[in-house]
Amino acid sequence: MSLSHWGPLLAGTFFLGLAACGTGVPGEPPGTGLAEVPSVCASVKKPEVRGLSQCGPLREFIPINRYQGEFSDVIQDREDAVVLIDGRCTGTLIEASAGPVVVTAGHCARLGDRALLVFNFEEASDGDPLVTEGSVIEQSLEPDYALIQLDVLPAVRPVLLTTRPTERLAIIQHPRGLPKVIAEGSFVASCDRQLYYSDLDTLVGSSGAGVLNRQGHLLGIHTDGDCDSFGCGTNRGWTLESIVEASSYLQSGDIAER
Repeated sequence: MSLSHWGPLLAGTFFLGLAACGTGVPGEPPGTGLAEVPSVCASVKKPEVRGLSQCGPLREFIPINRYQGEFSDVIQDREDAVVLIDGRCTGTLIEASAGPVVVTAGHCARLGDRALLVFNFEEASDGDPLVTEGSVIEQSLEPDYALIQLDVLPAVRPVLLTTRPTERLAIIQHPRGLPKVIAEGSFVASCDRQLYYSDLDTLVGSSGAGVLNRQGHLLGIHTDGDCDSFGCGTNRGWTLESIVEASSYLQSGDIAER
């Protein structure tokens, strides 16, 4: 698709890009605005188009089974819980007192929908592929989340929920419905029930993917891409804390400071 198709998105996210890449004053180096968390929160503008963005100078998606980065000590124990939903979104099987359930973005599903879920869709898959269906039992746009109860549970360990951000974050995802990859980035801010992170690539299809802290626990759900074509700006999602507060299925005891 040509760059002209993304013109409205790039224009709409330019102001937020300035917040993450500096104040916009000529000659000021990129990145100086990141330390000013209040300015990041104050400058947030919701994009008209969801899901598209490249944060950072390069698009750095690493196939999950070739990843050897900072999160290597926890990722291999978490990635099996990540699932492709209807070929167009990503979700994560999470631990809950009422039973494991897949969490994804609310704009990926409607209440009562039947979803097709594919586990271990990977380059050189190292797990047992499982294709199953599930029912959307909760759905909301603020916070932007949905819960899917599976017909068949995979033989994988569900991911635990957390309220604790770390300096580095990671997202395991299916961008554009492709085999599973991972991208890393930096925590920027948490405000108004949402998380903001920079230099952490996502694309259409990454919606609903879990935002993991350094311990590999689920901190939030990725929902929106707010970066421009230069990699400036922040991507964002909703905190798991806000999702648990809104949910009747998830309970306060399902989330903790880990």
